[in-house]
Amino acid sequence: MPTGLVISAPASGVGKTTLTLALARAWRNRGLRVQCFKSGPDYIDPAFHAAATGRASVNVDSWAMDRASIAHLVSRGTDADIVLTEGSMGLFDGVATRGVSGTGATADIAEMLGWPVVLVIDPSGQAQTAAAIAAGLRDYRPGVRLAGVVLNRVASPRHEDLVRRALNDVGIAVFGALPRHAEISLPKRHLGLVQAEEQAEIGKLIDEAARFVSGHVDLDAVLRAAAAWSVQPAANGLNVTPPGQRIALARDAAFSFVYPHMLEAWRAAGAEISTFSPLADEAPDANADVCWLPGGYPELHAGKIAANARFRSGLRAFAETRPVHGECGGYMVLGTALTDADGLRHEMTGLLGLETSFAKRRMHLGYRLAALAAPMPGHQVGARLRGHEFHYSTIVAQPDTPLAVVHDATGAVIAETGSRRDHATGTFFHLIAEDR
Repeated sequence: MPTGLVISAPASGVGKTTLTLALARAWRNRGLRVQCFKSGPDYIDPAFHAAATGRASVNVDSWAMDRASIAHLVSRGTDADIVLTEGSMGLFDGVATRGVSGTGATADIAEMLGWPVVLVIDPSGQAQTAAAIAAGLRDYRPGVRLAGVVLNRVASPRHEDLVRRALNDVGIAVFGALPRHAEISLPKRHLGLVQAEEQAEIGKLIDEAARFVSGHVDLDAVLRAAAAWSVQPAANGLNVTPPGQRIALARDAAFSFVYPHMLEAWRAAGAEISTFSPLADEAPDANADVCWLPGGYPELHAGKIAANARFRSGLRAFAETRPVHGECGGYMVLGTALTDADGLRHEMTGLLGLETSFAKRRMHLGYRLAALAAPMPGHQVGARLRGHEFHYSTIVAQPDTPLAVVHDATGAVIAETGSRRDHATGTFFHLIAEDR
C-alpha cells in the first residue's frame, strides 16, 4: 500500500521544490517507486517532478477541481511506494472565497487526502521564533497533521542547535537541517523557475540535491512519517472536453505552459495531439481540426516569432477554416503586436486585435472563473470555465468581441475578458477545468 506526504512551508521561496526533488530522486535511487503531484496552479514544477521520478506529475487544485477530479488524478499513485505532493506558497495560503472544494490552499489537499505535512523552515535571521512559527502552523487547522520539519539554510551548528532545542520543546520532530548550498539553487525568471526542459544539466542538479539532502536529512524517518492511504476510485474522471479530435499544439520554449492533466484528459477522450514549434518556423499540421497555442515566454522570443514567416502565414491559413485558440502568451501571439521589455514593438500574427506590452510590467495573478459569452474550442456559450492567470503584460488594445465575462476569486469582474474574431479565440487565463 502506498504512503503519502505533503511538502509545504510557511511561505514561497523557502525550498519546497528542491526538497521535493531531492527526496524523490534519493528514494528512487533506493529502488522505490515515487509519484509526485503539485498542489495549486503551477505548470512548471510538474516537469521537474517527472525529471526526478521518471513518472508524470499533475496538478491537484481544490479551488478549480471537485473531489472526484482530485481522486481521479491521485489514483495514478496507487502503484507507487511513496507519494509526494509539493505545495504552493504557504501551507494555508489560498483565496478568500471558497471554490469547488476549497480555497486552493495546500492544506486543503493535505486534509482531503489525509497526508501528513513535512514543513520546510528557513530560520535565517531567527532562532527560537522558527519553532513558534512551526507550532502555529501545526495548531492552526485541526484536520491538517504535521509530521515534522526540515530546516533549510541554517547558518552554523550553533544556529541549528538553538532551533532544534526550541522545536523539541514544542514537540515537533526535526528530520534534518540543510546548510546553505548555492550549487543546488534552481535558476529563476519572472514567472517562476526556468523550465526543466530548458536546463540541459537538470539531471545532474537533481542528483546533487539528492546527495546533499541524503547527507543531512534522515530519509528513513521521513518515510516512516508518511501515512498509508487507499484512494477510492472516482466515479467520474476530469470534466474536460477536448477542443477537437485532432489538435495541433504549439510546443517549444515560447509555448509550454499547459497543465499536464489537460493533455492527458484530451488523449483519454480520444483526441490526437500533434506538436509543432513556432520558434523553428513550423506551421500547424494541415490535417488538424483545431490549433492550440498555450502560454509560455513569447516576450523573450518576440523578434524570432515576428520573423518566422512560415509559422505566421501557416497559422493564418489554418485560421481561415478552422478554430485557433491561444492562452496567455499564445493569446498575445494571436494579437497584432507585442512590445518587449526593451520597448521594441514586434508584429504578431494579427488573428486578433489584441496588442500587449511588457515595457511597463504589471503583475496579473489569480484564479479566474469565466462564463463564455461566445463559443471557444471544446466549450459552448454559457460554459463556466475555471482557470488561473499569471503574467506581466499590459493590454494596449483589446478591440474584438469579448469572449467571456471573467471574475476573479472574490467575484469581482476583471478587464481581461479574452477575445473572439472569426475562427480565433484567446484568453489570458490557463484553463484548468469546466464546472460540472
